[in-house]
Amino acid sequence: MEAMDVSYGSDTAGLVWGYVLGAEQGTVRALNSAQAQAWLSGAGRQPGEFIWLHFNLSHAACEKWLRAYGGLSDEFFETLHQGSRSTRIELADNALIAVVNDVLHDFTFDASDISTLWVGVAPHLVISARRTPLQSIERLHQAVRRGEPLRSSVELLVHLLRDQADVLVSIVRTAVERVDTIEDSLLAGRVRAKRADLGNMRRVLVRLQRLLAPEPAALLRLLQRPPVWMSELDTQELRQSSEEFAVVLSDMSSLQERIKLLQEEIAAQVNESTGRSLFVLTIVTVLALPINIIAGLLGMNVGGIPLAQHPHGFWIIAAVVIAFTVVAGALVVRMQNKD
Repeated sequence: MEAMDVSYGSDTAGLVWGYVLGAEQGTVRALNSAQAQAWLSGAGRQPGEFIWLHFNLSHAACEKWLRAYGGLSDEFFETLHQGSRSTRIELADNALIAVVNDVLHDFTFDASDISTLWVGVAPHLVISARRTPLQSIERLHQAVRRGEPLRSSVELLVHLLRDQADVLVSIVRTAVERVDTIEDSLLAGRVRAKRADLGNMRRVLVRLQRLLAPEPAALLRLLQRPPVWMSELDTQELRQSSEEFAVVLSDMSSLQERIKLLQEEIAAQVNESTGRSLFVLTIVTVLALPINIIAGLLGMNVGGIPLAQHPHGFWIIAAVVIAFTVVAGALVVRMQNKD
């Protein structure tokens, strides 16, 4: 493998990196946009080779170069500008168009950390394009740079899908660890600071599942009618990839249900705590009611107030207030015991 210093930047055509993967296992040759243009025109192309070009769609010249030299169908460019970002793989003009949803490198369980990768696959060509650096495509990039054998363009796409599944498994594993911590805190009675974390994780998982869920069905439709240039081995690997995704989506769905149950448990505890607070406030109000009523009556500046001239009037009134308070407290406790 020839060495090439590849950064997250791009050249004048928006190419982030490009490779020619040879017929020999582990043979990889790096190239720039000018060399890629020459290779696509047939110059220096060897039998059994295919090319992988990865572009930055944020570059102003990227789409122009792809339209001029990429040999992509109109459906690919329509997909770039469609509002729907659901993950899918479709057949158009005897080539594959894949829409893959992935997460950023510094994923923090924020919905904005999810972005889209577009991939066009032909017998001798793979073109991928994104607007922000993503985890799965970087995993595939590192595998190619290590010289991992990739015999066909479809196998490279399958490798990308498996890298995506690995990233999702890592996300689910991290989410499970966080949920375990929150559950332990819940059992210990410390729930107030954790409710927002659960809600945020559930929103991100729901969005990931909504974007990824269509992929198994799309793969099955493709596998029923694959392009003529796709080998049987490629078809089997795509089928295995769809099964792996189904398992990940099932785990994600189970985790969402667990988070939902924890949210319900936290809500129940908060409601119970609120009920206890209201009960205490009710008791205080009931116990203070007799003294407020009597104080209000005796505080009226009119004639005929009882015990006004009695030498022990204050103590008699205090005894009456205490008696009323004890009776009211007993009634409240008795009602609580019945409940």
